[in-house]
Amino acid sequence: MSAPIALSCGEPAGIGPEIAAAAWDRLRGALPFFLIGDPAHLPPGTPIAQITDPAEASAACATALPVLAHAFDGPLTLGTPNPAHARGVIDVIARGVDLVQSGAASALCTAPIHKQALQDGAGFAFPGHTEFLAHLAGVGRVVMMLASDQLRVVPTTIHIPLKDVPQALSPGLLEETIRITHAALIRDFGLSAPRLAIAGLNPHAGEGGKMGREEIEVIAPVISRLRAQGFDLRGPLSADTMFHASARATYDAAVCMYHDQALIPIKTLDFDRGVNVTLGLPFIRTSPDHGTALDIAGQGRANPTSLIEALKLAQTMGEARRA
Repeated sequence: MSAPIALSCGEPAGIGPEIAAAAWDRLRGALPFFLIGDPAHLPPGTPIAQITDPAEASAACATALPVLAHAFDGPLTLGTPNPAHARGVIDVIARGVDLVQSGAASALCTAPIHKQALQDGAGFAFPGHTEFLAHLAGVGRVVMMLASDQLRVVPTTIHIPLKDVPQALSPGLLEETIRITHAALIRDFGLSAPRLAIAGLNPHAGEGGKMGREEIEVIAPVISRLRAQGFDLRGPLSADTMFHASARATYDAAVCMYHDQALIPIKTLDFDRGVNVTLGLPFIRTSPDHGTALDIAGQGRANPTSLIEALKLAQTMGEARRA
């Protein structure tokens, strides 16, 4: 039997604790995982089994949510992050990474964090989860994928202003993104010969240079070079025609040039079931594709579907990696 999945608690004042409890309630023993966090942050009445070792999670999860306890300083007020919790949130992530790197956990699934709360409370020096995980793993470059049953997308540039994308979009960055994506589709998704669709940057993929030259000067040369090395690549494609059903059937993942070009299609097609996956780490990391939702925390309105899908995908990727 494989090791269970570790779930970091994320921001306690958000919906992380309640979706963790709801995910356990739906999955029970079908998918062994354990929560790293403060048991006092879980919704009242949640069946809890405090564990001291991840190996205890598989037996416990059929009847209760296994929790590897991590005490937090200061009180919890749902909807309002407590600066005193910031250090605990960061330490829980690091603890999860240690467990998955040691083999005690098969994968790390992360509940959403509130970056400003971490910066204000603990001087968090990273733009987000992904960069912190890369730092902990000692990896220089990782790639963000959003995945669902209907579509997998990878943005080459991520959280930067749209006006900065053309300058940031270098041949080296694009090639590295494609290589990491290609390798992950083989290792973690079990695809022996991945097919990648590469979007253009400009309308109509630049229309032969009339609407921009990035396709000619940056994107096409990278595609040609990698095709010569055996990569199955299509593009540069006009982004407005590559996400309908028959187009999606021709590729396994789409590499896009900027954040919204990638995320709008998948959130339109499968908003509740999208999963954030970090490619290029030495371990598996998934996360629900939503934020802390402070405005609805504790109201019983949070939808655990994305977290459930993130746990399921972590399990599937672990099986593919072991195979």
